[in-house]
Amino acid sequence: MLVLIVANALAFLFEISVGYWNDPDVLHRIGALEPDAVVAQGEYWRLVTALFLHGGFLHLGFNLFALYVLGPSLERSLGTMRFAACYLISGLASSAGVVVLTMIGVVQAAQVIGASGCIMGVVGAWAGLLLRHHHAPFAKQRLANIALIVIIQIAFDLSTPQVSMAAHMCGLVAGFLLGLILATWH
Repeated sequence: MLVLIVANALAFLFEISVGYWNDPDVLHRIGALEPDAVVAQGEYWRLVTALFLHGGFLHLGFNLFALYVLGPSLERSLGTMRFAACYLISGLASSAGVVVLTMIGVVQAAQVIGASGCIMGVVGAWAGLLLRHHHAPFAKQRLANIALIVIIQIAFDLSTPQVSMAAHMCGLVAGFLLGLILATWH
């Protein structure tokens, strides 16, 4: 988890070293997710690079704080490699989901950045893991806490137009499925 925090922080330092972090042209050059670029130009690398870019210190801070709070206990439960895989696969699924939903016209084309899809994947993985182990101590209370996190995230997404609800929900679903799968190997 610490490696992911450092990677996000270093990517942000790179981001501010090449220009203003909210400049769409700068973000385009360094790898923001742009569904049309992924599909039309085959720039598939954007599915990953966008996960490490952020729209300012507050955006980075919220994501890293959430990772710091939610990550350690899931990492202890899954192990470092499975946790990292869950984080990255959820993020990749989040990006791919945004591209697919944009291409079929469910969401409007937009430049997307941030680790929020990965973070929501961690939330989803917790839910999947706890659902499989619902008899574990405090599992029901933890599931209720996760439900509250999801409700708060949805409310935030609905009230903040520049936020990608599609990225968050795709990451959440991917993480949930991974949590269900990883719980059987746990």
